[in-house]
Amino acid sequence: MKTFRVLGTTRLIMLAMALLCSLLAPPLVTAAESEFRQQFIYNYKTLSFSAQVDLIKKSETIMLDEIISLANDAMAKEIGFGQRMYMLDAASAMVSGYTYYIGIDRKLKKVKKRVDKLIASELRKEKEKNAELMKWKKEERFIGNFIMNANMAKMEKEGLAPVIYPHWVHRIWFECKVCHSDIFIMKRWRNEISQEKIVAGEQCGVCHNGKIAFSAEEKCERCHMGGLEEAKRLHDVDHVDHDNIAKVAKMLGAEWNVDKLPEGKMPVDRFGFIDWLELKRLDIFKPIHSLDKNYQPEVRENLIYFKAKSKVKDVLFDHEVHSSWIECSSCHPEIFSESLKNNVKMVAMSKGKFCGHCHGKVSFTFADCLRCHSQEKDTRQEEVLLHVGKKRVKRVKRK
Repeated sequence: MKTFRVLGTTRLIMLAMALLCSLLAPPLVTAAESEFRQQFIYNYKTLSFSAQVDLIKKSETIMLDEIISLANDAMAKEIGFGQRMYMLDAASAMVSGYTYYIGIDRKLKKVKKRVDKLIASELRKEKEKNAELMKWKKEERFIGNFIMNANMAKMEKEGLAPVIYPHWVHRIWFECKVCHSDIFIMKRWRNEISQEKIVAGEQCGVCHNGKIAFSAEEKCERCHMGGLEEAKRLHDVDHVDHDNIAKVAKMLGAEWNVDKLPEGKMPVDRFGFIDWLELKRLDIFKPIHSLDKNYQPEVRENLIYFKAKSKVKDVLFDHEVHSSWIECSSCHPEIFSESLKNNVKMVAMSKGKFCGHCHGKVSFTFADCLRCHSQEKDTRQEEVLLHVGKKRVKRVKRK
């Protein structure tokens, strides 16, 4: 998302608000009457891309009003943060769909800019409200971990610490695709997680039901341990309980081969984060692909070669590595268009776009440049797709 500087004058702020209000004025079609929005949201939730493309192409004349309407409704005071962000994400998806399948003009650019600003503003306000998260920097430094303390006052009243969710532990047992995006939207602060939903068998309760995993209705301290001494095993590789991980893996049908760990320790990169590719290379873990025994994973095996514009080495992107963990729909077409005409830049990644959707959050940090930039300049590859930005796609062969 684009960041912007507020210059600190009341007049400028009022002007900006006036422009925003004029853009998001109530449209002719209300939310309750809009069949388009209902169908778009349904396609968006169910990942029905073919139906979405057809809907977009036949709705060109009303889409701009629909985007403005949806963004306007998302800002209603009675809507919670998670639902608001979901609606704004849907509005952003409408913009992307319109741009990709119909085209972009001056009015759409203005609409896109305002939607992006609304999203950026809401995220900034939520971060300010959750400034207390900084207290948990140690726990969250371990890539993929996050502290869940949105209802801190209620937890304190019940004598509970906030929940520390260890992404990395679950990643050992389950491929990312097990939870994303059927159970959880793959964006933080979008899911409005609650104990009520979990107990009802939703969200964490899909597994934490006493059958697949321990019940969420017992031993609250098994999750509510943020800041406590026993939480070390969730953010310190020297305190990992390998035997328990192996025990749970066996119960689930996954594998955690403790005997293959180098010197009995978790392999880490030079920044101290888990080296997942090394774990795979050494055959230490084998997560399950789905909770559905009839699930057939879709894996893409092609490679994409990215020419770096600076003096740094080029990048060879391996589709197989990524698609073995996540669904293709997690990236396409919302994050990456399949045309190889994505204007991928490090600045955009650092703001959570393109590769930054995962890297630095649940995957290794951008600071580890050579993990991706490993190809000598203009290395010729056999049957590899060449990323050429907005130019035509070419194929090159290895010498």
